[in-house]
Amino acid sequence: MDLIFATHNPNKVLEVQKQLDQSFNILALSDLDYHTEIPEPYETLEENALQKAKTISRVFKKICFSDDTGLFVPALNGAPGVYSARYAGPKASALENMEKLCAAMELKQDRRAYFKTVIALQTLKGFHFFEGMVWGTIAREPVGTGGFGYDPIFIPQGYDQSFAMLPQKIKQEIGHRGKAIRALTSFLKTL
Repeated sequence: MDLIFATHNPNKVLEVQKQLDQSFNILALSDLDYHTEIPEPYETLEENALQKAKTISRVFKKICFSDDTGLFVPALNGAPGVYSARYAGPKASALENMEKLCAAMELKQDRRAYFKTVIALQTLKGFHFFEGMVWGTIAREPVGTGGFGYDPIFIPQGYDQSFAMLPQKIKQEIGHRGKAIRALTSFLKTL
């Protein structure tokens, strides 16, 4: 079964494809020669994920899913949250986002944080949400070269290494996106 993943991020596609069983063929937006940026104007992960899934499902008339992920830091009133990808500005790099977050956390004693991923699945009959969360702490500086986004500064609860240092298999097992993908996969098997 072909499934469209409404993303331009090859890292996300790779992470999802590794977890879905072989009966699903993931098509990214680049595979469909769709290069238009889809706006994410909303204040919640759910609304942004659904916006992307609905937009692409309408264009291609196929089942589509999309995700939106945020890193939420209680000591910063939940920031960067829904704005995680553009925390340091609309065209900010992952490094710039991490630098801004580390600077904001410099004097904070409470370094707790959590990642949350929401996947919206748009079928031809309606939509469904799936989510995953993982708690951890913010490191004082980036460590590790694996993963992407905030992975080098996020140390998951129960571990002493950042997501960027942990083996991919462990990250998929304990991580926010892995949990959301497993929930999505269970549901897809019922279609």
